[in-house]
Amino acid sequence: MIKRSKELLIKSAYVLIDIAVGCLSIYLAAYLRRATLSFTIHPQNIFIDEVNPFRFVFLFWILIAVLFNRAHNLYETKREIFESAEIWEVIKSVFLSSLATIMLIYLAKIEGFPRTVFGLSAFFMGISFSAWRVAKRVFVEYLVARGYNNFNALIIGAGRVGEALAREIEKRPGLGIKVAGFLDDFKDETPQARWKILGKIVDFSKVARREFIHQVFITIYHDSQVFLKLLNDAKDMGIAIRVIPQGFELTSGEFLRYDIGFIPILEYADMQHLRKQAGKRLFDFCLSLLLLIILSPVFFLIGLWIKLDSPGPVFYKSRRYGRGGRIFYMLKFRSMVTEADRLLNDVRDQNEVDGPIFKIKKDPRVTTAGQFLRKYSLDELPQLFNVLIGDMSLVGPRPFPIAQIEKEDLRQLKRLEVRPGITGLWQIRGRSDISFTKLLRWDIWYINNWSFLLDWHILRQTVPVVLKGKGAY
Repeated sequence: MIKRSKELLIKSAYVLIDIAVGCLSIYLAAYLRRATLSFTIHPQNIFIDEVNPFRFVFLFWILIAVLFNRAHNLYETKREIFESAEIWEVIKSVFLSSLATIMLIYLAKIEGFPRTVFGLSAFFMGISFSAWRVAKRVFVEYLVARGYNNFNALIIGAGRVGEALAREIEKRPGLGIKVAGFLDDFKDETPQARWKILGKIVDFSKVARREFIHQVFITIYHDSQVFLKLLNDAKDMGIAIRVIPQGFELTSGEFLRYDIGFIPILEYADMQHLRKQAGKRLFDFCLSLLLLIILSPVFFLIGLWIKLDSPGPVFYKSRRYGRGGRIFYMLKFRSMVTEADRLLNDVRDQNEVDGPIFKIKKDPRVTTAGQFLRKYSLDELPQLFNVLIGDMSLVGPRPFPIAQIEKEDLRQLKRLEVRPGITGLWQIRGRSDISFTKLLRWDIWYINNWSFLLDWHILRQTVPVVLKGKGAY
């Protein structure tokens, strides 16, 4: 009861600090606005002046910011969380509360709200909410490192994972955790003399009481009955149980925790790879949008030329396999006569490349405009739309037609792990002149060795290769 009252008092103090620094942020924003621009409301009266039509908006903003901070667990003192993670939660809270305030201004039709004050206030809130939490963390770690509110911990399992955990805890005195020792059914002593094996797992209750244990870390996995007994005994004694994910030492990724209904799920994920892919997608989106804007006059001229050269649509849609085997329609400028697909059987025996790809240098189905467009790969430009909507990437494996993919072997499955690209290693190393086997090998090498630097290198080399027109037909 006393502990709960203490926690409630601390959380209330945190809320009051947030309210104070929130008000101070808005005051500073109003002060700067009044000092540099004309602002009729005096900063000292920004919350109490009845003439001020915006005071309720500011009060609402602070209130909603506090609620979002609470929703993001920012009134908890969790020593295990990094400062950067806590600051990121602060940024999200300030952003969401600012968005909610903007919605209020819009729905309430409040006119003349000072945008400069709003922007500065949001900035100062993010800084002040973060700054005092960093200061609080430094102060708490200072006290904890000197023995205040420390916890005794017991580690189940004295193997490599258990010893590694003990070393990591020792490196971080700010956690306030003291390793009392280990429980292990198969070892009698540890290589590190400062940590002792205090008994077997069946001795848990006796050891926990004797050593005044507050936390237990489980690093090994016995059968379910042993595990459940540990959980029940710890629960009866009011001891927190923490479980190290099984097999974590064999993975290079991170763990995500979420729920499906009432079932907790722990996901093993390579977050660094996911972040890189998100960065690649953002780069693709921005650059494709920029290129579409810049090249819009070129699109118009090419479309006009195609219309004047031969009857039929400007664009040609081809069904292709995308990432994960999802089918999409790849766009190209039409470079052949409209009945080209129907006439394919008439020229199929003239194929000049190996594998399932069909290519001939002097294809009778290609139009006059199409010959020029293919030579300089201008027919591929509409694929920027595919990149923009996420079906393709600027750089990636070559997207083959579905009929060609289905004729190939399982080597294609590796290529379907990523988005296909407008250009790739095949584009800068020979285009249509390279063999199908080399094309597959280069695509798989690209997937296994992908990096932003490699993408940039391929994009940079694509331009001179295309301008030379070598290997395209």
